[in-house]
Amino acid sequence: MWRRGADLDGNVANFVETEQILEANGYLASYVQVRGSIPLLWEQIVDLTYKPRFKLINLEDTPKVVERHFSDLRRRYGSVTAVDLINQRGGESLLSQAYANAMQAFVNDEIRYVQFDFHQVCGHVHFERLSLLYDQIADDVKKHRYFLLSTRQETLEEQTGVIRSNCIDCLDRTNVTQSMLGRKSMEAQLQRIEIFQKDETINQHTNFDNLFKILWANHGDEISIQYSGTPALKGDFVRYGQRTIQGILGDGHYALARYYFNNFCDGAKQDAIDLLQGHYTVSREISSPFQDRGLATVASVPLASALVLASIVLATMSLRQGRQDARRFIFSAFWASLALGIMTFVRINGRVFCNRPRLQKML
Repeated sequence: MWRRGADLDGNVANFVETEQILEANGYLASYVQVRGSIPLLWEQIVDLTYKPRFKLINLEDTPKVVERHFSDLRRRYGSVTAVDLINQRGGESLLSQAYANAMQAFVNDEIRYVQFDFHQVCGHVHFERLSLLYDQIADDVKKHRYFLLSTRQETLEEQTGVIRSNCIDCLDRTNVTQSMLGRKSMEAQLQRIEIFQKDETINQHTNFDNLFKILWANHGDEISIQYSGTPALKGDFVRYGQRTIQGILGDGHYALARYYFNNFCDGAKQDAIDLLQGHYTVSREISSPFQDRGLATVASVPLASALVLASIVLATMSLRQGRQDARRFIFSAFWASLALGIMTFVRINGRVFCNRPRLQKML
């Protein structure tokens, strides 16, 4: 829940392999894609802000980490095309530039890096512009091919490479992109086994098209629920082929829910994962990591919010009578200053007020 980027062995957060399988007329076909966090050493620790800052760490180890990650992908899948969907402007540009710089040493005939600023090109509604991305990687998709088994159990095609997609959390932009690539691959497979005519597409068959969209929308929701606690954003485009008012409003609700989970729930979830995976072993010889010390013992967002609200109420009551009594005006200024002071204190110490993991030391 609190992991971003890679570890020193090149393993990345939220790494997911997706295999799309098609069975038709005795043929069996599949297409594999992967997603995963940007394989650099970086962190984004929640601190009550809506978008915590990104921070690159251990820069001297970056080349080793990138090499290990892509060596592992090459061993598993063959050729790799890394599609980076994050913003090349604003806060995300720090990661985008660092990723691009790191990949310069590793790009060759078998590893390719493609930058595609999803939000700049597609905005929040024009996801059909993903065709511009496909134009950039169409040759790679054809080169990687797909798996196809004949009715006689003979291998007609083998997939020799993989598209690796990422955004920041590898959830929303990534799923929209992967659904597009899955569609292209399935159309090629159906044409190959002559169920589709040449240039015939899935969207020419309404029922099939609807089922395909639902399949990928549910897929994105499941991964997102596991990682963020909510269904995927932009899911209406994957599910219906277009952005809808209901979908946009739903995204706003999910975004607020993610903010709540990230700041006030995910620390405990991370502890549960670390405990179940054996990353932390309970011992009578070690004091409980849940024993708070210092500021953490009194850090409470509900308590701080109550104090701020009470201060604002008292400041307002005093201000209403301030014209009659100068002392009340001073009291009003005092209560207003107290409210501002508490908010500033919480903002500066935001990390302490979040529900953070206790079992494993976080950077």
